[in-house]
Amino acid sequence: MKNTYLFIVILITILLSACEDVVQVDLKTAPTKLVIDASINWKKGTTGKDQIIKLSTTTAYYSNTFPKISGAIVFVKNSSNSVFNFLENQNKGEYICSNFKPILNETYTLTVISEGQTYTATEILIPVAPITKIVQNNQGGITGKKIEIKSYFNDIPNQANYYLYRYLYSNQNNSSYYADEDVFFQGNEFFSISQNDELKVGDSIEIIHSGISKSYFNYMNVLISIAGNSNGGPFQSPPATVRGNIINTKTFENYALGYFTLSEVDTKTYIIQ
Repeated sequence: MKNTYLFIVILITILLSACEDVVQVDLKTAPTKLVIDASINWKKGTTGKDQIIKLSTTTAYYSNTFPKISGAIVFVKNSSNSVFNFLENQNKGEYICSNFKPILNETYTLTVISEGQTYTATEILIPVAPITKIVQNNQGGITGKKIEIKSYFNDIPNQANYYLYRYLYSNQNNSSYYADEDVFFQGNEFFSISQNDELKVGDSIEIIHSGISKSYFNYMNVLISIAGNSNGGPFQSPPATVRGNIINTKTFENYALGYFTLSEVDTKTYIIQ
């Protein structure tokens, strides 16, 4: 009986120690896909002429590097057939335009030609309501003891509006995102809110409000729910394939990942008091 008891103790010890080992699963590698980061953002008060589009590819699950794509042809065309060429920068995979002309509610079409494949997407440049005030609440959070920031704006009336809020914190490497729609505050004053329970006096926050389309709102909601709001934002490597609005005109099933979106944005910087 003693020997049996001793054997059980030894077996449990071995099993518990084995649990400390990192097990790396041999995952099957899916076919490589093009990733297009094509967010055209027109900051209020600027010309918006300088824009950038980035091209890379998917990689193995355990890899921390994302191969950049060179030699592509990238351009955007508006409804008047004005063409804005994005030329590759010295930084591999970055394509720059220095003469883009943003027009609110204008329709734009992206074209990317890479390795014999043509990818396209069409979107409208969406306006955003300006941030009118920023309010600090020192009795925020679940405990009522956290610093909370609200950024107010007046929703554009008589139309459905969709927003993307982004908060960048000086005390964190990560930033927080969330998407919103005006179904419950149509035409009224509303706000975005910080999502950082560790704010303290002297910390800096960059607040970014973007106007987005309904389809991009749906896309971001899915992406944020998968990536998690505490993992550096949705523009890290997604843990699952989320299809955007970019199609392959030659081989439909070989679509690109990413989303072509155009937004007017308003930004404010706030220092915690």
